[in-house]
Amino acid sequence: MKFNQEIVEKTLEEAYELRVHNLTKSIALTEKALALSRENCLYSLTAKSLSRLALYRMIRGENDEALLMCNEAIEIYTSLDDERGVAIAKYSMAGLYYKSNNYHLGIVYLLDCLGSFKKFKDYHNESRTLKSLGTIYEFLNDIVNARLVYENAIIAAQNAKDLNLESNVYNPMSGMFLKLKDSVTAMELIKKSIELKTITNDQRGLGFAIYGRGKVHMFNGDYIKAEADFLNASAIHDSFEEKLGKSMVSHKLTKLWIKMGRREEATLFLKKVITDEGPNNSLFIYSKLTKLLSQIYADDGDAEKALFYLKSYLDRKNETKNSQTLQVIDNYRRAALIKTSEKEARLELERRRFLETKNRAEHTEIIKRDFLSVMSHEIRTPLNAVTTIISLLENRSSKEDQQLLTSLRFSSKNLLRIINDILDFSKLDSNKMELDLHPVNFKNLIGNIKSTYDPMAKEKGLVLNMDLSPHIAKAYMMDETKIFQILGNLLSNAVKFTDTGIVTISIGLSPKTATSHILHFKIADTGVGIAPRDIEHLFESFYIPKAATTRDVGGTGLGLAIVKRIVALHGGNIEVKSEVGEGSIFSFNIEVECTREVKSQTQNFIQILKGKTALLAEDNEINALVMHKLLEKYGISISRAKDGEEALKLSHEKKFDFVLMDIHMPKLNGYESCKIIKTQDNKNRLTPIFALTADINAVYNAEYTAFFDGFISKPLEVERLLAEFKRVLGYKIDD
Repeated sequence: MKFNQEIVEKTLEEAYELRVHNLTKSIALTEKALALSRENCLYSLTAKSLSRLALYRMIRGENDEALLMCNEAIEIYTSLDDERGVAIAKYSMAGLYYKSNNYHLGIVYLLDCLGSFKKFKDYHNESRTLKSLGTIYEFLNDIVNARLVYENAIIAAQNAKDLNLESNVYNPMSGMFLKLKDSVTAMELIKKSIELKTITNDQRGLGFAIYGRGKVHMFNGDYIKAEADFLNASAIHDSFEEKLGKSMVSHKLTKLWIKMGRREEATLFLKKVITDEGPNNSLFIYSKLTKLLSQIYADDGDAEKALFYLKSYLDRKNETKNSQTLQVIDNYRRAALIKTSEKEARLELERRRFLETKNRAEHTEIIKRDFLSVMSHEIRTPLNAVTTIISLLENRSSKEDQQLLTSLRFSSKNLLRIINDILDFSKLDSNKMELDLHPVNFKNLIGNIKSTYDPMAKEKGLVLNMDLSPHIAKAYMMDETKIFQILGNLLSNAVKFTDTGIVTISIGLSPKTATSHILHFKIADTGVGIAPRDIEHLFESFYIPKAATTRDVGGTGLGLAIVKRIVALHGGNIEVKSEVGEGSIFSFNIEVECTREVKSQTQNFIQILKGKTALLAEDNEINALVMHKLLEKYGISISRAKDGEEALKLSHEKKFDFVLMDIHMPKLNGYESCKIIKTQDNKNRLTPIFALTADINAVYNAEYTAFFDGFISKPLEVERLLAEFKRVLGYKIDD
């Protein structure tokens, strides 16, 4: 295939070089290249062969064949999305149009392909296109634009370092100056053209240049020199079967002979040209020839013949107009089809891009989810051991050690809060976070929040005040964790950015109905305040005010972004007022339902737990140890499995009251282990199974969530663990 491609390319190049010396051989070689391209399905080279062949056919006046080839070349190049190829074919198409008097379509096609040539810095074709445009402007007597375009065509030819192209422009420019009656400049330009054609040995182009010099001689009254040039040019055009050039010379030669008084010779010559060459001539030249012959007979007083040739001229002119009209209609139809195809192609491309974007987004989401899953597991798992050990040591430590444990608990919670900020932001960002509403003793919750951040405030010498409305209900249906998260972030920031003074949390209410309240939260401080330029960006993700970067306060820049989203999750909105050096006030409202007070009967429930058994599937030795100690504290005996396979084995050997299943384990993970226990025959098919995991995405695995009875996150919260045990055991709390 590659060998055939090289043959075609070399053949086309040879044919293009020969066009100025032997057009017949050039056509034969190009037809050979076309056949070879079609045979080997070389689509780009097929289009290139067609485009070149159209140009050579046009030179020989075979316009219909050339037009068909141009159209086919454009269709192939368009299907290949080859813009430059389309432009080259359109250039040939433009030549066919303007050389048959169809100037408007010629200009449209030339301007169209000119833009592409400029885009690709194709100076060679840019020069050719500009020269053709100049020819049309000149014929339409738009001399200003014609001159400008010709000058640009010369510059493009010089950029292409192509002497032939440069000489091709000097020829029509000479004719333009001749129309302006500046024969001196016209002669200078045509001499340049002839000189360059002689250097490049472009014989066909030389024929046109000599014809141009003949026109200047004719203008200056040097008829003998003019006749010699015209006859010389005609002979060159004959040798190249250049129909257009030959007809142009015949038209001027006839006019010259009339000026020279050789009227009869001119008439016979013109009649012969019209008869012999008329069918092969362009409509443009044929019309000029018949009009000239009609004028000759009119001057001779032969009205009948004058009218005959005048009618022939008018008929051909009308034919030209009809042909142009049909071409316009056909091209509009073709343009409409192309636009439809382009529209369909654009829609298909947009569809593919949408799918690619969607797939990339889904792939990115999977990567992000997997990363967060691993990160949460790897960080929260060791942190689980820290927090659980703290819980175990609290009741057996001295007063001095209690202070150390308090500091350790605060540090671990601060670390956990930062981790949770990142993980919760991810959940909020993907709209996966939901409110977990349950009865909450509200005053106890606020008291716990205050006691959590009191040590932080006291360490800085600050006063942390709590101001609650006396009308606040004892219990509300709310997501305790989310409220703690909102207030924790706001209080933490308030303490961080306050060096002296007071931090106050105020909570008021407005009754909405008999069973629902709107709670008004306000966290005020006497700290450094926030600059106006920072306030508008304060709730953006990862935004840290400039003042914060100069202070040792830490943080991820996610806290307030999370606060805003969680408040919005409650249907509320957070606002901030601040003055630099005076302090800040953050406020928000949420609507909550009143409920009965939650009575703690933990001690009674702990008595019930004594004697219970649990299967703990946990591969981490430290976590297994601390979990064993924790459950043993409540009188629960533990059987431990180091992986999923061992958990399955134990589930067949013994009936348990609970199964605590880690998710990420070797050999068989927690998902698969739980599914097998719940769906296959064993002693624990009906036993409550809790996912004990540090993976924040575990709860979103829809394929397996139905098999678990609950999800308990690491680091472990003892109260949450006990609450889950209560729920599955059906433990009732008395009023």
